[in-house]
Amino acid sequence: MFESIDKLVSASKGEGVTRTNRILTWPNAITISRLLLIPPVVVLLSGDGTEGWGIALLVVVMSTDWLDGFVARKTQSVSELGRLLDPLSDRLVIGAALVTFVVQDAFPLWAAALIIVRDVVLLLVGMFALSLRRHTIEVRWLGKVATFDLMVGVPLIAWGGFGLRLAAATLAVGWTCFAIGAVLYYVTAGQYLRDLSRVLRAPLGRPS
Repeated sequence: MFESIDKLVSASKGEGVTRTNRILTWPNAITISRLLLIPPVVVLLSGDGTEGWGIALLVVVMSTDWLDGFVARKTQSVSELGRLLDPLSDRLVIGAALVTFVVQDAFPLWAAALIIVRDVVLLLVGMFALSLRRHTIEVRWLGKVATFDLMVGVPLIAWGGFGLRLAAATLAVGWTCFAIGAVLYYVTAGQYLRDLSRVLRAPLGRPS
């Protein structure tokens, strides 16, 4: 499903990709549609007997993270708005799903907190870097790998937590993916904080 790591590194650094300031692009439209689908996902996950459909829709919504990046590279329409909106929409999708899972007793609070706390801290760090130095922190490929593992693990754990078909198997695979993803998530958090430190140490007006 995901492309090679080399391509992810190239895309995250913007190598070989023309960036635009346009707002109305196909990748941005896909990203916005991801945001608009959050309420239906929450409604289905909260319903009685519709949890499986909710998880299925959640997987579809999360998969658009790959789609908008693919379209952006193919159409040479990587935008500055997309660079900010894409990771934000990912965090909102995951956050909304985690909160709903916890409320429905399908996912443990401590595991959800591991993801949400890290995301909130890094979101604030990124906004701080952008406001202070007008500089964005580039997405790392390891962060993409971590996000992918969590996007696989979390729905599988919730599927088992809801007691749906093959619950034992989905829980085993889900917790394995979650453990790997959580470790990588915090490894990349350290990398992003180092990136921020370099930005803050760089003289104003000089690229970091």
